[in-house]
Parts: sequence; C-alpha cells; structure tokens
Amino acid sequence: MANLYKVIEIIGNSPVSYAEASKAAISEASKTVREISWYEVDNLGGKVKDGEVVNFQVKLKVSFKVIGG
Repeated sequence: MANLYKVIEIIGNSPVSYAEASKAAISEASKTVREISWYEVDNLGGKVKDGEVVNFQVKLKVSFKVIGG
C-alpha cells in the first residue's frame, strides 16, 4: 500500500527571527502531530511597534504521514 500524507497549516511567532518562529511552530506541532516529514513557508509577516519590528510571524504548510490510513 502507498503511503498517505496530510497537509495542515500552522503559524509560529518569535521576537527573534522568522527561522526561530518556524522552529517554534514545528516544535509545538510535534507535541501532538506525529510523523511530521516536511514543511513549506507559505507566508511571512510580523508586528511593528514604534517603528521597530517586535515580532516575526510565519505561516507554514506542514506534512505528516497518516498512520493506519
């Protein structure tokens, strides 16, 4: 039987960088989603306060293997 994968979207935030926001999102998702195999950056954004970037936000598409599917 061929493998079956599902794609979901998650959003991560970090006051440091987009890379840290991605790592945080994957780390948090991995607590409840098993078999995450890849991710793709879908969108970048952030928050500006008083002319300074104070938060980085990244929307990711995450794929994981469906077990027993």
